[in-house]
Amino acid sequence: MRVFGTGELLECYARGVFPMAEARDDARIYLLNPDERGILPLNGLHIPKRLRRTLRKTPFRITINQCFNEVVGHCAAPARGREETWINDGIRSLYSDLHVQGYAHSLEVWNDDRLVGGLYGVSLGSAFFGESMFSTMTDASKIGLVHLVARLNKGGYTLLDTQFTTEHLETFGVITILREDYQVKLASALEQPADFYALDANLPADEILKLAQKA
Repeated sequence: MRVFGTGELLECYARGVFPMAEARDDARIYLLNPDERGILPLNGLHIPKRLRRTLRKTPFRITINQCFNEVVGHCAAPARGREETWINDGIRSLYSDLHVQGYAHSLEVWNDDRLVGGLYGVSLGSAFFGESMFSTMTDASKIGLVHLVARLNKGGYTLLDTQFTTEHLETFGVITILREDYQVKLASALEQPADFYALDANLPADEILKLAQKA
């Protein structure tokens, strides 16, 4: 079984490689460097009209880094339509350590005091590597993604890596690029600083929407 430390994991991200497990109960960790990569252009987020209305009207509360390990735990848990996940105990431990070191962040979506959605990822330079998201309430993870993009735009990020492209992600503007093109974007992003904490989480919904679409 391959054993990683956080330093080695950060080096992997810096060269365009990321870890996965075959299954939640499989202790092995593999490094992936796919021929094609999914990215969400930070000026290309598509927000459906219905989601805009939900964001404006539904009283979701957004926080960051309030319960990182709980978010990862939800992402690792089986859910309807996603009975198996790639997040095993080794990966959970690694990202927990990265969070303590300030490289991994979570975004939480709350309905009153109940955690109903969230996502987590890794930040290096002006690149954010989105790892996984979850939702237990309709649109919670989608609203989390909108808030994430607004935060990255406000903080000066230039690259949002989604690793893979799915039909669901494509509806939000995720595109597929070749590994060589990704490497160019990654190298540029790593050379530029960004601030994950630049966004005021209490901004009204209309301001979040403007930032998310760089309007």
